[in-house]
Amino acid sequence: MSLLPRKAVLAIAAVIDVAMQEQGKPISAKTLAARHGLPPRHLEPVLQALVRCGILKGIRGPRGGYELARDRRRVTVNDIVRAAGTIEESDEPHITGSELVRKIVLPAIASAERELGAALSRINVEDMARDAQALNEPPAEARTADARR
Repeated sequence: MSLLPRKAVLAIAAVIDVAMQEQGKPISAKTLAARHGLPPRHLEPVLQALVRCGILKGIRGPRGGYELARDRRRVTVNDIVRAAGTIEESDEPHITGSELVRKIVLPAIASAERELGAALSRINVEDMARDAQALNEPPAEARTADARR
């Protein structure tokens, strides 16, 4: 069970994917959606929220797409989660206005969210992109064998 909403997890993955692109080569929403096994219409609101919050930059035109709006060391997972939180969820039921919810449940959750946010602020896109790039590298023994050839 993830503590983060699905859109937040998707936003994190999309930003890491964009961060791994070569500088000056934007990646299209269609390509990102295909990489993550989603229809583009599910990813587009996430990407637009990331643009509105200054995490991604949208590039128009035939070779357009998305690229990071700032250095990847300066983008934290908490920034991304907060941006994803701005996406409207029309199918989510609204929280009731009961006294129990207002005075007990919501304050307790708000406290936990602050702690989670602090932890997520210590993780930046640079670190996650580096880990993701390591997934795509061949094992050391394969690189050594290739070098000997």
